[in-house]
Amino acid sequence: MARVTPTLEQQRVLDRIGLQRDRLRARRVARVQARALAQQAESATGGADASLALRAAGFAREHPLAVAAMAGVALVAGPRRLIRWAGIVLPMLMRLRR
Repeated sequence: MARVTPTLEQQRVLDRIGLQRDRLRARRVARVQARALAQQAESATGGADASLALRAAGFAREHPLAVAAMAGVALVAGPRRLIRWAGIVLPMLMRLRR
């Protein structure tokens, strides 16, 4: 079979198709990588179904400065205020868990 060389217009279309295939292939690879990273991060932090202790440990590992700031605020506030605020915040958190 003899091979037909495409016209200039046909070659432009073929080039656009090639570029589109490259973009789709790159998007597919990026999606697979993002999914793998999300799955890895979920397993490291315990995921949404993990216990509160595992999620808190994951949060502390990811945000050490925020945890240090909260500990500093807790030290300044004192135990009475913390117990009072825990009595307000914990019931709200338990309602959100349902």
